[in-house]
Amino acid sequence: MKMAVASWRRCVVMSLRLLFLLPAGLPVRSQGESQSDNKQMDNITIRQGETLFLSCSQGDFVTHTAWLNRSSILYAGEDKWSVDPRVSLVTLNQDEFTIKIEDVDLTDEGQYICAVQTSRRPRTTSVHIIVQVPPKIVNLSKDLVVNEGSNVTLMCLANGKPEPAIVWRIISPSDDSLSSDNEVLEIPFISRYRAGVYECTAANDIAVDTQTVELTVNFPPSISDGRDVGVTLGQRGVLLCEADAVPEADFEWYRDDRRIFNGFDGIEIEDDGPLSKLTFFNVSEADYGNYSCVAINKLGSANTSIVLYEIIEPTSSTLLQGPGAVQDGSSGTSTVFTPTCLLLIVLLHLLLKF
Repeated sequence: MKMAVASWRRCVVMSLRLLFLLPAGLPVRSQGESQSDNKQMDNITIRQGETLFLSCSQGDFVTHTAWLNRSSILYAGEDKWSVDPRVSLVTLNQDEFTIKIEDVDLTDEGQYICAVQTSRRPRTTSVHIIVQVPPKIVNLSKDLVVNEGSNVTLMCLANGKPEPAIVWRIISPSDDSLSSDNEVLEIPFISRYRAGVYECTAANDIAVDTQTVELTVNFPPSISDGRDVGVTLGQRGVLLCEADAVPEADFEWYRDDRRIFNGFDGIEIEDDGPLSKLTFFNVSEADYGNYSCVAINKLGSANTSIVLYEIIEPTSSTLLQGPGAVQDGSSGTSTVFTPTCLLLIVLLHLLLKF
């Protein structure tokens, strides 16, 4: 019995191979000297990972039937010849012969043939399977840290079928003027304003894959002009210094050529990112003057000057003196003349002339 089965399989293989190696239209000897019928189905397009169903009609007086992939037999009737666990039989009856391939991959692409042997002639139905693969970015530039003025190259490579289109753009901060439709994005003489998050998008008819690269641009400090501060004697005074730098700047404060440290003479220095504060809690006469703030990082430094000056509060005596007050130079006292009194003095002076 085993020898008979083996002989049948060898016969099937030889017959099918002979049948499909012959050009279409050439006579294939069978009962009655008939020719084979060859039918070409429309291509089937399927996405990677889906399940493929292959079906062909049987008809009456079928003696043998088989599904082939190229020259390999997948199923011969109910007998599974394929060792692939993804391939299985769905339906086999007088009307239909259907198999399925689960989790389809790119290697499953190609020609499939359903061969049916009837009592009169062989019949084949062929179909071409096209496997579409969603895009996947397989090579992307890593996050970069560069110095301002450097030339930067970002690369993004992706696989997929159909071949995916690659698009580069900067998304943070958003800038539509900086984009590319190539796998490589070139940025010559990069400035600090081109730092941010760059996005690579690979897209085809199936799906879209997106990944990002963070680009950091180092530059030396640039410091804002200092604003002079007026403070009343004995009050609280704060000098502010702000610098833009990557990496963040370290701050130093100076009075003339003498560096000021935190806690020195009751002074507090507090740094918070790009901002430094020099605080006087009780301003004295000795505190008034010119101060310098210096911002430093590994690429350079910048400085600015800030003046702490005195604001004199008005006294009670000056508040009582109005715009018509006249100061007595000898006694330091003042006499206030009302407008009516001044008018009488002028009239009296005129009468005395006449």
